[in-house]
Amino acid sequence: MNQGLGLSATARLALLQRLSKRRARQEESGAGDGRSFGDVPALRDFELLKTAMEALDLPNPFFRPHQGVAGATTVIGNDEYLNFSSYNYLDLNNDPRVKAAAHAAIERHGISASASRVVSGERPLHAELEAALATHYGAEDAICLVSGHATNVTVIGHLMGPRDVILHDAMIHNSCVEGARLSGARRIPFAHNDPAAAERELAAARRGAGRALILIEGHYSMDGDVPDLARFIEIARRHDAWLMVDEAHSMGVLGATGHGIAELQGVDPAGVDIWMGTLSKTLCSCGGYIAAKRQLINWLRHTAPGFVYSVGLAPVLAASALQSLQILHEEPWRVAKLNANAARFRDGLRARGLDAGASGGHAIVPLMTGSSVRAGRLSAELFARGVNVQPITFPAVPERAARLRFFLTAGHTEAQVDRTLDIVAETAAGIAPAEVAG
Repeated sequence: MNQGLGLSATARLALLQRLSKRRARQEESGAGDGRSFGDVPALRDFELLKTAMEALDLPNPFFRPHQGVAGATTVIGNDEYLNFSSYNYLDLNNDPRVKAAAHAAIERHGISASASRVVSGERPLHAELEAALATHYGAEDAICLVSGHATNVTVIGHLMGPRDVILHDAMIHNSCVEGARLSGARRIPFAHNDPAAAERELAAARRGAGRALILIEGHYSMDGDVPDLARFIEIARRHDAWLMVDEAHSMGVLGATGHGIAELQGVDPAGVDIWMGTLSKTLCSCGGYIAAKRQLINWLRHTAPGFVYSVGLAPVLAASALQSLQILHEEPWRVAKLNANAARFRDGLRARGLDAGASGGHAIVPLMTGSSVRAGRLSAELFARGVNVQPITFPAVPERAARLRFFLTAGHTEAQVDRTLDIVAETAAGIAPAEVAG
């Protein structure tokens, strides 16, 4: 499927020549100007990527405005699309009960908390949501922050220090990596979903370290696979380390009632020291949370920079998340429908000779393309045929691991899933190696 990164031989040569000329112009224009943003290496690489997309006549698939609720279908530019680029896993984003809870919160509290919760931004909804999240995990307490990404950055960065060691799955989310960098701790990635590799790395690093933290995800957002939670709990205990599990894509997705990876694998959730998750996916809101022992939560509530020095979670968002969590607990059929749709899509790709990677068939199903160019072109062709799905390309993943990433929801019908499978198979079969646009 690779075929020279999805380019013909002539196209590869033409693209290299164009990129070389662009690099030379960048170096010439930035010479001697210390204030030029063009001298930032990552920005220069970004400009080269834009040049490559233009040369290959690839439209930018990002930042397309949706003109309504993005569910199983969505409207972009006044046209309706089958939508597979939404975290609306349980199809609650347009649920009348969630909207009613949001409206009631606005009527009572307005839009914003208007201050840090420590100062005067505390609202009753904050405590109600945190108590419900703690109960969901069987934890002593929980804390909510205004951003999922910032939750990992601030908590990991605050908890760990330069004398410590952090081991994380090689495919861990960027927010965990940034938090580890902020902490100053020694950061060691281990091979994806490989507990044996994690233990080898931890055993080698543990003796010279102060504290140790293992970071994994409950449901990996790129591959849609899950780790062996029990093994990681054993490793953490054996080496006197904390285990932190990011459930951004597994809370409300995994397990018969959506209680996450612990429920899916029949593991006692008390074996995990720190549960982290987001409010922006299953819970149709925005923000992040930590569920853990009360001692840790109380300390974070009074000292974590991303909480203490940030405005509190908007009451309307707390209300939306709280209502969504209640519906999750009352209507587990949504979890079953989501997983059935994802498994149907994954198995349908494989039956048509396409590579669905390591997806567990829970909500996230990649279509591996082996080439960033091929991923971009396939995404563009599918969009032209009424299917909205985003490409994941280098450097977000290694070039050989480029893909389209399909997010399934409980709102998709079997007919929509099957229709999309046929469109994807037909489109993928018709894509020849790309040429460079004149």
